Amino acid sequence: MRKLIKIYWILLLVSAVVIILDQITKSIVRANLPFGVSNTPIEAIPFFRFVHWENTGAAFGMFQGGGTVFAILAVIVTIIIIVYYPQIPQQYLFMRIAVAMQMGGAIGNLLDRIRFGPVLDFIAVGVFPVFNIADASITVGVAILLISLWVEERKQKETPHLSENDTQDSFESLLDDKP
Repeated sequence: MRKLIKIYWILLLVSAVVIILDQITKSIVRANLPFGVSNTPIEAIPFFRFVHWENTGAAFGMFQGGGTVFAILAVIVTIIIIVYYPQIPQQYLFMRIAVAMQMGGAIGNLLDRIRFGPVLDFIAVGVFPVFNIADASITVGVAILLISLWVEERKQKETPHLSENDTQDSFESLLDDKP
């Protein structure tokens, strides 16, 4: 059990924070802002507003009407992340956080699809499509993951290459049971 906690604690913590923030903010919007109504909380920033909107598609209003497909996809992505996560080396902290953000966002929107059908979107910035905390978490998670992969690739190109035996030993040490 300790090994599982050691492996998954970042995934569980980050995704839980995203899910909780996403669901709390959506609950506040549902309770205080009627459907279709827009509110500008900071008058000095008129391009930033809250609006109660529903989305039956993917993030940022794409592919409307595909809610069931995206619910199934969220479950598949979550399972893949849980299975793949232990293979991300512990020293790749930003990659681990990025994947956890993606999982938290997927589950946050999945909860809406299960409970309400459509996903509640409420953050409107300029002419950009309305989104929510889960959408933002997925998007930022993807960006962090891509940047992390790019940085790690550059590091590997700058360091001397390991032999095949050294690479195998390094990989096996990641999977070792020792604390």
